[in-house]
Amino acid sequence: MIGLIQLVSHASVVVENKTIASIQRGILALIGIEKTDTEKEAEKLFDKILNYRIFNDEQGKMNLSLLATFGGLLLVPQFTLVAETQKGTRPGFSTGMPPEDGKKLFEYLVKFSAEHYKRVSAGQFGAHMEVSLCNNGPVTFILKT
Repeated sequence: MIGLIQLVSHASVVVENKTIASIQRGILALIGIEKTDTEKEAEKLFDKILNYRIFNDEQGKMNLSLLATFGGLLLVPQFTLVAETQKGTRPGFSTGMPPEDGKKLFEYLVKFSAEHYKRVSAGQFGAHMEVSLCNNGPVTFILKT
């Protein structure tokens, strides 16, 4: 499972001209799900996102986690993160989980996250989403399980 996390001042997701999720200061996490991923990987990725120290402390050093700052967490499914891009000029998606299974695993990640952290919002699997954000820093990391 892949999580591309971005430290944001704010972020939101719009589907069919309606805002379905938004956060203020926190982490926008784009989630890529691979064929071999399981609920265990989802739990591991959530734990890593929650505890990854990317927020500045009083000295301006990245020493604080999302948990320590109680920021928002916006989870957005993004199948293109699992694309094979090494060959040619067209991405391949053979390593991605089939949509039906991917949806179930993404929904599990959202449910598990919301059970363990109060400030969780999510995009909609399979929908055409417009994601807006203000990347603070910019700070962006790729986390893998």
